[in-house]
Parts: sequence; C-alpha cells; structure tokens
Amino acid sequence: MEAAAVKDLAAVRQEAQELLDAYVECLDDDRVEEWPDFFNDNATYKVIARENVERNLPIATMSCTSRGMIQDRAVAIRKASVFSPRYLRHIVSSVRIVGEENGAFLLHANFAVFQTMQDEDTKVFMVGKYRARMVLTAGGPKFQELLAIYDSSQIPGLLAIPI
Repeated sequence: MEAAAVKDLAAVRQEAQELLDAYVECLDDDRVEEWPDFFNDNATYKVIARENVERNLPIATMSCTSRGMIQDRAVAIRKASVFSPRYLRHIVSSVRIVGEENGAFLLHANFAVFQTMQDEDTKVFMVGKYRARMVLTAGGPKFQELLAIYDSSQIPGLLAIPI
C-alpha cells in the first residue's frame, strides 16, 4: 500500500474514531435530543442480536430506517417513555475501517455499555460490535447506517435508549 493511501486511511480512521467518541459521549451525557445529528437524512439505525445477524434475519430490537424515525425516537424517549433514571457509560475499542462502498466507509468497533441505576451497583448492560457506514459530509462525518449488534440473546431490563 502506498504511503499516501495509508495516510488517507489513517485520516479516515481518525474521523471514525472522533464520530464514535462524540456519539457515545452524547448518549452517556443524556443529550438524546442531539442523537439524530449523528445521522444523514437516509440513515438506518438498528439494535440487533448477533444471532439474527448471523442467521441473516432482519428482526431488530430497535429499528429506525430514516433520520425522521430517529428523531421521532428521540422525542418519544424524552416525552413519552417512562423508565427508571439511569446512567450509561459506553466503552468503544478497536475502531477499524474495513472497506469503502458507494462513497461510504465501512467501519467496525467493539462496544461495552455499563448501566448504573439509582441505589444499585453498576452492571454490564450490553456488549457487542458496531458495524457502520460513515459518510464524510460538509458538516462532518455522519452515519449512513449504524448497527449495534449485541452478543447476548437477552437484554437485561428495558431497552428504551439508543446504544
């Protein structure tokens, strides 16, 4: 691989890392109203079990097939959903650019989400892998698609908020 290509790939990887870092910080800081800003207009967001991905089954625990649906989800979380207060903390690692397709960069990263409820110990809420299509726009990098693929076949408690 040529030095220029490696430099470009490193720059794209840095964009992906920055996008994921800002994304999880937004969620951890409970700024759900800003969550849709990480997606372009024709974006897809899904939280889906690894088992379903491996079997090529389309059933997702949470599925939004446009930025409008993502915005509706954010409004519902803030104004309509009732759930116990909680703190989340995301840990993201191993961010990799694994390809490019139709102007989008394909990226993978591991995630772990910890949850702390009032008067309870912190627990692992979910672990898995992000698979994303990232596009570079004039407004910065955005997700065209973000899949949060969780490893366990069970989710502990309520999945009301994005991962």
